[in-house]
Amino acid sequence: MKKPHLDVNAEVDVLYRAHHQWLRGWLQPRINCRHLATDLVQDVFVRILSADDAGTRLQAIREPKGYLATIARRLMIDHLRRTRLERAWLQALAEQPEALDISEEERAILLEALCQLDAMLAGLGPQVRQAFLLSQLDGMPYQAIAEQLGVSLSSVNRYMAKALHHCVLFSINQGLQ
Repeated sequence: MKKPHLDVNAEVDVLYRAHHQWLRGWLQPRINCRHLATDLVQDVFVRILSADDAGTRLQAIREPKGYLATIARRLMIDHLRRTRLERAWLQALAEQPEALDISEEERAILLEALCQLDAMLAGLGPQVRQAFLLSQLDGMPYQAIAEQLGVSLSSVNRYMAKALHHCVLFSINQGLQ
């Protein structure tokens, strides 16, 4: 028998009170920062509350710690990926002449675009991603890509179709149209 549907906020409150200290203790040694662990714990519960089907998901939880750890792990990976991208971006900016310096707002917009691009590329398989980058960044013709990757021209055509399809779906899902 299905448990009666409680108010989502009340269910999250119960989950938070029961597990937020455990989750912070689970995160802290993995990221080596008490403050970031606290922020990520809060982000986990914000993510739960903001899910479209939060009530359904909460009722389906059988192992709360596993559920919370999975969300926290994903947020931790996103944070680390974003930090890595930000460092690379700041290093590239530092190597530019001062005339190309940009405002903080432009920097934030570009960093967000880089994070979205990184997330989009992460959804592609290695061969597809490599073919896409060779085509789009290096401007290589498909035949040259096929030779470099050691695959047929039809494989490169398939890879590119798959990559472009993925890009369109990603932009629609992210509301980037």
